[in-house]
Amino acid sequence: MSGTKRPLSNDPALLVHAYLDNELDPPNALAVARQIDADPALAAEARRIDALRSVLRDRLPPEPISPQLRKRIDAAIGPSRHASRLSAQPSWGALAASVVVAMALASGSTWLAVNPASNNKVRVAVVDSHIRALMAPQPADVASSDRHTVKPWFNGRIAGSPRVVELATDGFPLIGGRVDVVGTTPVPTLVYGRRKHLISLTAVQDGAGADAPAAQSINGYNLLGWRDDQTTYWAVSDLNAAELETFAQKFRAAP
Repeated sequence: MSGTKRPLSNDPALLVHAYLDNELDPPNALAVARQIDADPALAAEARRIDALRSVLRDRLPPEPISPQLRKRIDAAIGPSRHASRLSAQPSWGALAASVVVAMALASGSTWLAVNPASNNKVRVAVVDSHIRALMAPQPADVASSDRHTVKPWFNGRIAGSPRVVELATDGFPLIGGRVDVVGTTPVPTLVYGRRKHLISLTAVQDGAGADAPAAQSINGYNLLGWRDDQTTYWAVSDLNAAELETFAQKFRAAP
């Protein structure tokens, strides 16, 4: 019998959840990590779960177990055997968060439908996605400078294809695209270059960001937003604000 365990499920999405929850043994964890790196859909699912966890941590902060509850548990199962384990158990807030995650994933619903994110949450989400992309081996799930390759890649991965324009002649070459997550909603992000800098341009359908966008800086990255019909665009980069504004103008003016 081999010492390497087989995955507990044939469902890749479930294995991603188990991997992020640290429930897999090292061989299976390594196998799932490789699957995530190789499969853009699984990578998007991992980002979606991570974003959902972040929202839940913000809304359901950890709470200590009350002395009264601890006494009741000690009386029921004995303090000597379980005291050390009790201190490591999740708080009721964390347990509630787990229930919410399970309900959201099982129903396929969007948690933001009940708790709409403010524009500030959207800003933080798109900046965080940009930072994660900079840390990844590649900033795009599909790498191409051809909009006829990038645009159809989103079909079947998100609800609709984003507007894709080529701006290489203006000094902002298209690098590719990826799927990010705002709240729990997958959204399209285009990646452009500017010398040695990267620009992430995320398109968010109305509802996730209701207020008028405004330029600002978050964690050292410049962020610029604008509305176009039923879509809000967010451009993020470590470029200076003037160049990012130039990019936005070129994108909006492109046919």
